[in-house]
Amino acid sequence: METDSVLAASRPETYKKPKGIGPFFKKLVQQRALAVMTIPFFIWLVIFKYVPLWGWTIAFQDYKPARGYLDQTWVGFQHFTFLFGDERFLRVLRNTLAMSSINLILGFVTAITLALLLNELRNVAFKRTVQTISYLPHFISWVVAANIIQTTLAPDGIINQLLIWTGLVDRGNEILFLGVPEYFWGIFGASSVWKDIGWNTIVYLAAITTIDPAQYEAAEIDGASRFKRMIYITLPGIKSVVVVLLIMNIGYLLESGFEPQYLLGNGMNVDYSENIDIFVLKYGIAQSNFSLSIAAGMFKTVVSFILLFFANHVAKRAGEARLF
Repeated sequence: METDSVLAASRPETYKKPKGIGPFFKKLVQQRALAVMTIPFFIWLVIFKYVPLWGWTIAFQDYKPARGYLDQTWVGFQHFTFLFGDERFLRVLRNTLAMSSINLILGFVTAITLALLLNELRNVAFKRTVQTISYLPHFISWVVAANIIQTTLAPDGIINQLLIWTGLVDRGNEILFLGVPEYFWGIFGASSVWKDIGWNTIVYLAAITTIDPAQYEAAEIDGASRFKRMIYITLPGIKSVVVVLLIMNIGYLLESGFEPQYLLGNGMNVDYSENIDIFVLKYGIAQSNFSLSIAAGMFKTVVSFILLFFANHVAKRAGEARLF
């Protein structure tokens, strides 16, 4: 690429960058070792990601497992019409978008903030201790994490005990946090931050290390405080990484998770804890209505695809870093 730029600068009127499949195959032969290394991944991608797409046709059928594929009854968009006319699906769609948005906003803000604060620590031992403590919850399964959260939020848990100790709640009137539907989104957001904040900082800390230390030295000589160095040097230095990760996460806006909602949800908070994945499990797979479950999953995939391209296009128009 550097050679192409030099030639273009020296002969701007006559030089043209090679195009066509010839240069592509020439480059492929030159990098054949890398190409061979990608073959297993390419095979995996085709088998597990593209071949199963034929199953989307089930969404347009009244699918019965006992029948052959060609013997199924085709019903067109009947299942999609049912989904968007079903009050339960509209409710779980609201819950999914709300929990995904909460997770997206809190996840980005807290991870970036922690990365900035860790970068400012000068005591290496203390910094590593904080990093280790913040990383640990990520390696705990949601089954164990949900048990910890339920114990903490129980009427005799530490949260209620602290509220009683501070006088905010009277003894005997403890709050059943997981029994109040309106509290669930906040509990989910706080639980996700606690579990993944340390892990999410890894990328930002790696991006911070690429910033030229001379910029910090020059700013310090000019009298910039540590806070101003974070605002005017560190944050702009990792902006491209933040934008790319934001685009990727917007593409997963309908993926609010499954384990926390399934494990922390109950009959009292179901109106706020149930999301699309649980809807598919309860009303699709559990009731052998496979066509409905495929239709709901297809809806998620198509919307995620549109959101990803839209976010990438907005970043491109704004002149920011993008995926493609």
